[in-house]
Amino acid sequence: MTKLNFWNETWSLDEAQCPCDLHFVDYLEEKGVKGAAIFHFGTGNHHIVGLKMAQNGSNNAVLGITASPQEYDDYVELLIKNPRLGHTYKAYFGDIYQIDARLLPEFDYVALFHVGEFRTPENDAYGALTDLDMTLVLADKVKPGGEVLFYKGSFAYDKAEAVAKELVKLRPFDDAGEFKSLKIYRKRAR
Repeated sequence: MTKLNFWNETWSLDEAQCPCDLHFVDYLEEKGVKGAAIFHFGTGNHHIVGLKMAQNGSNNAVLGITASPQEYDDYVELLIKNPRLGHTYKAYFGDIYQIDARLLPEFDYVALFHVGEFRTPENDAYGALTDLDMTLVLADKVKPGGEVLFYKGSFAYDKAEAVAKELVKLRPFDDAGEFKSLKIYRKRAR
């Protein structure tokens, strides 16, 4: 029987090793982003993006996904202890390579910091999307003027760069520069 390809560990906040979530929070705060819809791939057990957006008065809503049962359990515990968090932060457990556009709203920001890191042949056993296909599903949900962001410090950034190159070829996205460890692509206005 085929099993879901999941991550049987958890990721604690470690700015020295993986600052992307903190840099993303800094980016949104520096831009003064308010009331935005955000998709976040890879919540970490720290859930810092969802927590910071709930605490900083921005009224930004975050939909996060984790493939770690432990990270999802940590989200449930956070929500039990702080039910107000549930107004603006939703996290779910699953394989991002099974994402279905029909279930997604439009987003202002899509953080794809872990593209290429976890996709393996195990995902093929149940017809999961490729890194590019998953990125395109999410990119199609980005509002005009919205952004897709990648993490330049990822051990799989070469794969993310290749995906980003195809994104620019296949969809109306332009290179919008960098912020700290993040590479940004902006969807053209209609």
